[in-house]
Order: sequence, then structure tokens, then C-alpha cells
Amino acid sequence: MAKRPDSVPTPTGQNQPAATSSRADIDAFLQQVKSLEPAGATGARGRLIFALDATMSRQPTWDMASRLQAEMFATVAAIGGLDVQLVYFRGLSECRASRWVSDARELGGLMEGIDCRTGNTQIAKVLAHARREGERGKIAALVYVGDAMEESQDTLAARAGELALLGVRAFVFQEGHDGVAEHAFREVARLTGGAYCRFAAGAAHELSELLRAAAAYAAGGIKALDDLSARQSQGAIRLLAQMRT
Repeated sequence: MAKRPDSVPTPTGQNQPAATSSRADIDAFLQQVKSLEPAGATGARGRLIFALDATMSRQPTWDMASRLQAEMFATVAAIGGLDVQLVYFRGLSECRASRWVSDARELGGLMEGIDCRTGNTQIAKVLAHARREGERGKIAALVYVGDAMEESQDTLAARAGELALLGVRAFVFQEGHDGVAEHAFREVARLTGGAYCRFAAGAAHELSELLRAAAAYAAGGIKALDDLSARQSQGAIRLLAQMRT
């Protein structure tokens, strides 16, 4: 059994709605986000938070992600390496984060020791945790994989704005066609300057392409994504199409 990840504290006030902003305010904010220093600019190892919904409906996708995560590390090996932290939620209030790992076998071992359990989404906790980690040290990207959203969209938008100010881009990958989740996921990606993509249930190759592309960005920035796109990576092409709009 892998070492159980540490608990993620629940942020105070996370259920309070965000204040309404004008379109001009939002546009100015997004322009500020785009001007932030890109990932990989300092030559340091990239850092990526890999967050997954581990409620009961996610078991098949959790198992698939467990098999695919090694490809993230393989993709960035020549770029400069990657440190990954696993974050997940399940049950009524459990939300945990692992230690930072730099090897696919370590991350795989952590994921093998976790089973999915019935519960509601806790995406706001994930975003708040990513903010705290970003305040401690540079994080290039947050990858979130899920299929539902059962929280305040205003709260998620507020948390996304906090990530954007730290230069953390969110890559949100949705399984299925839940319209409420899609709207919230797209907004989180947009506010952070990241990207939203949907993948089909059980589509291992599609999810693999997206994870590899996000990892490439975390390790080497837009240039690494460009290089991957030039090799006809559909994941890189899909991410770049949104990040450059």
C-alpha cells in the first residue's frame, strides 16, 4: 500500500461568492495574466499539480490515468524534468495531496494505493491548495480531470483568479457532457490562461495526448508545446489553440 497523501486543509470562506466584475475589469485582468512570466523561463524543473476527482463514478478514469501518468514524465525527460504532486478528493470531505515526486514509479505507487469513494466534488479545495503551493514556490500548471461540478461557480472563479495572479495555468480535462461542469471548467481555464478540453469516456489515447501536452508546458513553456505541436500532437494543438486566443 502506498503512503497515504497528506490532508489538504479546507480554505476559509471558500463558499462565499465572488464579487461581480465588469467586462472591462475581466478583460484587463486576463491581459495581466498573459503578461506573466511563462513556465520554463528560468530553466528550473517544472512543477505540475495533477488533480483528479476520486468520487465513485471516476474509478474507470482513475485506473486509466494511473496507467497513463508515466507518459507525462517520458514526454518531458528531454526538456528538463518535472516534479508532480497528486491531489484528489473523495467521500464527503476528504481532499488530500501527496508529496512532490519526480519519478513515474513513485506517482504510480501513490495512485495504486487510492480507491474511489462516493461523494460530492471539492474542486474549490483543489484550487485553494494549488494557490497555497504556488505561494510557496513556482508552479507552472494545474491539471484537473473530472466529470462533474457541484459547487458555487462564483467561488471557483474567485479561486481561479488567485491562481492566475501566481502564473498557474489550469488545464481542465472533462470526461462526458455535463453542461454545468463544462461551463465552470471552461471559466477556470479561461481565467488562468490555460485550456479546457473534453475527452470521450474510456478514450485512453485522447487523455494521454492531453496529459503529455500539459506536462510539456509545465516543463518547457509555450516553446515546448510548439515543439510537440510540430510533431502533430493533437493534445498540444488543442491546448495551443485556446492559449493563444
